[in-house]
Amino acid sequence: MARKRKLGGYAGQHLHVDMTKGLCKPVPLEKEFAVKYIGGQGFASRILYDQVGPQTNPLSPDNILIWATGPFTGTLWPQASRYVVGAKSPLTGIFGEAHSAGHWGPELKFGGFDTIIVTGRAKNPAYLLIDNGKAKLIDAKDLWGRNTNETEEIIKETHRDPNLRVSCIGQAGENLVRFAAIINDYDRAAARSGIGAVAGSKRLKAVAVRGSQDIPVAKPDKYLKVIEKLHQKMLDSPFTASRAKYGTTNLVELMQEIGRLPSYNMRSGVFAEYQKISGEAIREHYLVKPRADYACLQRCGRYTLVKAGPYAYCGGSPEYESQSALGSRCGNENLESILYGHHLSNLYGMDTISTGATISWAMEAWDEGLITAEDTGGLDLSWGNHETIVKLIHMIAHREGFGDILAEGSFRAAQKIGRGTEKFVMHSKKQEIAGQEPRAQKSMGLASATAARGADHLYAFPVLDEIGFDEEIGIRYGEKYLPEIGDRLDPKYKGIMVKENEDFCAVVESLGVCKYGTVIPPVLFYEDIVTTYEVTVGISLTEAEFRLAGERIVNLNRAFNIREGIRRKDDSLPRRLTHTPAPEGPSKGQVVELDQMLDEYYEQRGWNVKDGLPTNHTMRRVKLEDVVEDLAKHGIVLPN
Repeated sequence: MARKRKLGGYAGQHLHVDMTKGLCKPVPLEKEFAVKYIGGQGFASRILYDQVGPQTNPLSPDNILIWATGPFTGTLWPQASRYVVGAKSPLTGIFGEAHSAGHWGPELKFGGFDTIIVTGRAKNPAYLLIDNGKAKLIDAKDLWGRNTNETEEIIKETHRDPNLRVSCIGQAGENLVRFAAIINDYDRAAARSGIGAVAGSKRLKAVAVRGSQDIPVAKPDKYLKVIEKLHQKMLDSPFTASRAKYGTTNLVELMQEIGRLPSYNMRSGVFAEYQKISGEAIREHYLVKPRADYACLQRCGRYTLVKAGPYAYCGGSPEYESQSALGSRCGNENLESILYGHHLSNLYGMDTISTGATISWAMEAWDEGLITAEDTGGLDLSWGNHETIVKLIHMIAHREGFGDILAEGSFRAAQKIGRGTEKFVMHSKKQEIAGQEPRAQKSMGLASATAARGADHLYAFPVLDEIGFDEEIGIRYGEKYLPEIGDRLDPKYKGIMVKENEDFCAVVESLGVCKYGTVIPPVLFYEDIVTTYEVTVGISLTEAEFRLAGERIVNLNRAFNIREGIRRKDDSLPRRLTHTPAPEGPSKGQVVELDQMLDEYYEQRGWNVKDGLPTNHTMRRVKLEDVVEDLAKHGIVLPN
């Protein structure tokens, strides 16, 4: 009997881990599933929809936790380092996912698995060890209470292997901080949605992987020629040199220039002291060297060093979002405290975006006299108080004092405090808005409102109206070039951009590659994906089929959220952003015309405008007929 040929690009197995029973079981990856959902985000989305119902408490054993790679993860595609972690979010209560780079994702493929699906809850803390196709749970009681760096070091020492790749939680995940992250390779973070708290609830401290297995390539005679062209295109990109020089840190300067740098809890989009926290300041005073993730040509990672003082450390550098969240967002111009605060957040395993945004919410409430020293235990929450910011990071991770309230995230913290503090929460669907002031770029406002995991700049990553949207790109992204789509302050056609970008980003995250060079700018686009997928996987899919797959994943995420009660009313932004004109800077006088953009977006999506429900026709067009039937079983009848 002929042996069944293995799909190229995939390891070919899921790993099912039952924490309650302590069992690990490999399960073959089905070809039909792989082709329909690609990998990464697509895999996580389908598995979550099928296995996590609307009554599931995110911190209960009934939630599941998924690590998922894509067919390009661990290959030679430029920046093929990405993986996705999915679960029902303890921060939002809806679809949750986080993404990370580094070297852990490729190692999982080399270790023999495309995904890890974790169920149940262990009686005692444990970590998962994967060694070339074999997996077992190991007692982690001596690791519980350790930070992420310590955890990684101890696991490597225990197994006498400095090349082990480790993905783990710190104290924030153990203490169920609702915006806890999972950290891999010391300072790469799967940060958003509170994924680390789900791992903590399952008492899963870490996943350590080592592997030397090959990733098969379907057409090796053609593969290297295709890859060589992709590498040259990436090296020729004008953004590559800048990334190697600054990473994302110089976005502070760029965002200030267009009024998109959130400051003082998004009261403003400009920060007078921006130069003190800029990418140039980091490069001049604290940069050790750039660093690259697996197969990365742009080297946007950094190592930084603060030599002395209360914020002395050496480790991974913050990226733009941390500079914004712990800096301008809190009115903080002390760069060393931002560098150190980012480092602390990685050690504890916390999302810096939600950390800084939650602290800035408390600072504005303090500034307005709605939170007092009686609430904070004597802490002074004045704008720019960097000592308090650092102190609160410790307190949140350990749920100590006022930090216990902040550990719930700004939405729940405001509900608990009350007194009118709710109006200062800068969120969508209970997740804090990232470092993108949407009054300065309307597409970002729409993207934050519609993102499936709650406020999110990366689910659609619509930046073409920021960097320039020329006629060639206009044609590639739509039916025809629309001049207004390139005006960041004009709400017209932004529904088209966000819809197109959400679909493309879903494909990119499912393949397991970085959005830098694919989405911003589209150096490697659908045509490159089509060619590479064929020589890697051995299956010919057209551009139209990839676009349909992206739509399928986005609609599946929407279906998950609809089952949780999400409707148009939840695709919202704070009133400050939709009704209060930007007070200063290049975008002075602007508001986000959200309703107008939502109407256009829903029409583009094939969702009804009244409730934001996908139509029956749309769901069947993207081949989700079974989801239509499942929603009907839950009493949700989609419009025709």
